[in-house]
Amino acid sequence: MADPSESLLDWPPEAARAGGDEPRWAQPGSNICLDFHGDPVRARLVVFSDGNHHMALEESLRAFLAAHPDADDIFYATTPPGVVIDLLKSGRLHLGNLCLSVVPHAMIGPTPIIEQLARDGRLSAPRPFMRSRGQVLLVHAGNPRGIGGVNDLLRPGVRLFLSNPRRERASFEVYRDTLVAVARREGADGDAVARLLDGSSGNAVFGERIHHREAPAALAGGAADAAVLYYHLALRYTRILPGRFEIVPLGSPPDEAAPPAGHAITDYACARAGDGGAHGDALLEFLAGEAVTAIYERHGLTRPA
Repeated sequence: MADPSESLLDWPPEAARAGGDEPRWAQPGSNICLDFHGDPVRARLVVFSDGNHHMALEESLRAFLAAHPDADDIFYATTPPGVVIDLLKSGRLHLGNLCLSVVPHAMIGPTPIIEQLARDGRLSAPRPFMRSRGQVLLVHAGNPRGIGGVNDLLRPGVRLFLSNPRRERASFEVYRDTLVAVARREGADGDAVARLLDGSSGNAVFGERIHHREAPAALAGGAADAAVLYYHLALRYTRILPGRFEIVPLGSPPDEAAPPAGHAITDYACARAGDGGAHGDALLEFLAGEAVTAIYERHGLTRPA
């Protein structure tokens, strides 16, 4: 009988302020919170962000906190955009039996979302931030199903993980558009791709709410054979979970100089929320600097031209 613990992923701690030997409590299979980081009481800076670049944001916020220790801590969220938008609008979010009441000083997300929140008067004028470098397939180490492209995703029995088309529409549409464009370039059966994407073929495994955690878990648990993901997310998983996964390009490999042919590219923006508190404006200036550019480039993203 297989050991159930083998399907659980050993996520590393993520926070702007290192917790050291402070007590921790979580059960990876049933009771864990990964996308709210830091101490909401102690922190003097609160940041809401989408989750797809959480690894680069963590390193950037650590660097900011080191340069601004009077912030004490940074409480930041890295969820799908809809979650932090609800929290921004209501000022309150329930996580199981825990209720968070926090107000952000800065917000980061896909540019159209940040622009709409600015038009609604909830954020200041957006600043261009970062850009993705296309999508890839994440597969099991050794690629046991021999998946090399879109045509292989259409084989009977090959299960593809995708983000939820309703609850994570922004990422699902990016992945959908890339799969369709690459399929056309590779001469794949368009009707078969459509059936895969709408779930009618039975070969799609859709996430529930947080695909940047659910995708590697679906592979690790044997529920999927491949996942379509932002390159920077897949890169993260191969780094923190060595020996479990590998990356397969979708058509052209990711490139620093130009996006891969046919790939949907996501631009991210940042903006001040409210008066920004004591550190919001300083954070936005820091995010525009060369140190953060270098951090994000190491994690597979780039500055917009």
